[in-house]
Formats: sequence, structure tokens, C-alpha cells
Amino acid sequence: MSIELRQKAIKLLARREHTGAELAHKLAGHGTPEEIAAVVVELQTSHLQSDSRVAESYVRSHAARLGASRLRQNLKTRGVSGELIEAQLAPDALPDELERARAVWARKFSAAPADPREWARQARFLQGRGFAADIIRRLLKEPAGVLDE
Repeated sequence: MSIELRQKAIKLLARREHTGAELAHKLAGHGTPEEIAAVVVELQTSHLQSDSRVAESYVRSHAARLGASRLRQNLKTRGVSGELIEAQLAPDALPDELERARAVWARKFSAAPADPREWARQARFLQGRGFAADIIRRLLKEPAGVLDE
């Protein structure tokens, strides 16, 4: 195992948390696949790298702005395993999806949609943030309750 490769990995981890897959990808040009795998495993056993810690941190910092489907996709892209993703996005682990969507909507829009075109624009915005279609429908169909809060 290369000392330089391990030092590069530790420098990357010092900047921010990385998944094992991200770390391996960033180290790809600096060593053989076997060396990289050995460094990643060694860092995981010494608890310097943890996919569960990455997932927890990502969800904690992004849950206020993104819906569950966008969080799920972003974690999957980062190389987090399916069971870790589902554990982090469990219904009891996150605040209510409707309340999060309502907060995102209220920050962006000052008024309820007045016509179908505006309704579609607001729905696309929320959909782009990863909120489910039923959440978007419920939120945009009951704007009076939203505006009172």
C-alpha cells in the first residue's frame, strides 16, 4: 500500500466526507485498483471513512431544501448503498415531507397559483426539488391553509 496514496485520501477526507466509491474514483489516477481498494478498506476499518456518516451528513444538510426522491437519487449517485439510503430516509428520520415542501414553496413563491400556467410553474419547481407528485398536489390545492401560516 502506497503511503502517498493514503495521504492523498486523508487530505480528501479532511476537506469533506466522501463515500468509498467517491474516494476510489478520486484516487483512480494515483494508483492501481488493488492499492486504491486497500487504502479505502484501511480507512474504513480505522473509521476515517464511513458511508453511513456521509449519508447522515448529506441528509441533515439538504433535507430542508430537497424532497425524498431527490435526496435518494443524490445519495445513490454518490455511491451510498440502498439500505443506508433507506435508513436515512425513513419516515421517522425526516421531518414531514409536506411541511418541508411547504417551507420550500413559501421561500420561493409569495402567492398561491392564480391560473393553470402558474400552477404548472410552481409544480415544476417543487418537482425539480424532488417532492412527490401527491405532495405537490396537496400543497398547491390547499394554498389558503399555507398562506395563513
